[in-house]
Amino acid sequence: MTDQSSAASADVETVEQVVRAQLAKALGGRRGMLEAAVPTILFTVTYLVADRLPTALVVSLAAALVLLAVRLVQRSTVQFVVNALVGIGIGWLFITMSARGGASEDEQALAYFLPGILYNSGYAVVMAVTCLIGWPLVGFMVGSVTGDPTAWHDDKQIVKLCTRLTWLLVLPCVLRAAVQGPIWLAGNSGALDPQTAVALLGVLKVVLGWPLQIGALAAMAWLLGRNHTPVRSSAADGSAAVE
Repeated sequence: MTDQSSAASADVETVEQVVRAQLAKALGGRRGMLEAAVPTILFTVTYLVADRLPTALVVSLAAALVLLAVRLVQRSTVQFVVNALVGIGIGWLFITMSARGGASEDEQALAYFLPGILYNSGYAVVMAVTCLIGWPLVGFMVGSVTGDPTAWHDDKQIVKLCTRLTWLLVLPCVLRAAVQGPIWLAGNSGALDPQTAVALLGVLKVVLGWPLQIGALAAMAWLLGRNHTPVRSSAADGSAAVE
């Protein structure tokens, strides 16, 4: 057995601990979630107050760049700020495409929120499919730590646990798409005032963002509270496995 695998098994005793650690890393904690929310809040408020889409975009971009600069000065991970910048870039792209299609400025502002709706819809479908075919996404979080990406699948109890956890991750994505999608459609069709739709989407993107994710994590923490599925090391090949 290698020193690395020995260290891994010493640090990780249960599958539940693995999943908790990986989820915390993926979300970036409170700071990571705040960095994701700030650009959206500023975009929405600036657009509604100034009624100028370019100004709103510049303000949200500037805020993300400031957050990035702080991360760089502190020499901490820039992953979550970069994610926010990518989101702004994609939103900007959708706005540009909407403008070229002859959309009004209010309709262009609505286009800023479309990538998030599409992302949550697609992510929910992908995760749901992994559960339905018996290879839940959370299982691969376990595999990324144990050193064998598929060994966890040999144990039905672990598959069952990871399937439940994956479904809990699916729910927030489904809720976001189900709530925001109709508002976006109503704003574009004229059934709802576009500025009102922008305001609602901006608020909902934040409210259904990290607070909803925290709710899902709380449910996952409850499910993981039993802490009884061990991770073991395989003496035969020196790699980590689960039992």
